[in-house]
Amino acid sequence: MLFPNLDNFLSNGAATLAKGPIALIFLEDDVEVASTLRHYADGGFRSVIAFGVADIQLPEDLPPSVHKVNFDMSESNALTRIVNAVIEKAHGQFFYGYNTEYLFFPFCEHRAIGEMLAFHTEERRDAVLTYVVDLYAGDLDKAPNAVSLENAHMDKSGYYALARKDKGNEFEERQLDFFGGLRWRFEEHIPLPLRRIDRISIFRAKPDLRLRADHTFSDPEYNTYACPWHHSITAALCSFRTAKALKRNPVSAAQIKTFRWHNSVPFEWHSQQLLDLGLMEPGQWF
Repeated sequence: MLFPNLDNFLSNGAATLAKGPIALIFLEDDVEVASTLRHYADGGFRSVIAFGVADIQLPEDLPPSVHKVNFDMSESNALTRIVNAVIEKAHGQFFYGYNTEYLFFPFCEHRAIGEMLAFHTEERRDAVLTYVVDLYAGDLDKAPNAVSLENAHMDKSGYYALARKDKGNEFEERQLDFFGGLRWRFEEHIPLPLRRIDRISIFRAKPDLRLRADHTFSDPEYNTYACPWHHSITAALCSFRTAKALKRNPVSAAQIKTFRWHNSVPFEWHSQQLLDLGLMEPGQWF
């Protein structure tokens, strides 16, 4: 189904928001749009709603659970405007991400997203912390936009966390700022507010909840990495987005001939690799 604009979707798209989990996918360009949307449709999301300019047309062979809303993602505050508008309309379980970003959670090869979220709900958790794991093409001569599903690489080390402080310079309970990947290795090209790799990309919508521009929520508990009594499930969002941006920017593109270094490894497109590297946590779910 195609909606001509956000207001039309909010008025007439109730059926697409009726039952979750629901994936909100923001199309910043036309790179790997089909593979991104199929990843979420095949992963068990009841609805996959893509937001992008009218010029980005979806393939006709996508599943009927995939819908399109015409929206210019280059608009100011596009992320928070869409997510918060959807939260006001529907209460359920949501994921949000961008094209060329692929969600992996523990055991996702044989368990659906609904199973994971059902367990997470039993644990009295309403949000899942996800780490944005940068992917990049192994050969930029063959993939100048840095995107290659067939030759994707990632960093196997170089990830770290710092204690998060509030505006009063006090430590936030069970909250950390996470760093690593391309945003760490090429930090001279990344503005300081954009260097974190943590994102609360899976959440349960509820009244008065608001997403903020830094990918945190207005409810502090949503921003925690674990519950008070034991470890909680976390997930990984494997993303070409930073690599794309670094190769699109003329200054960084001229200086970066390859993203590969001695800690690069081929990405195996399997949750076990991410678990082995400590880039997501199964918690008490086995």
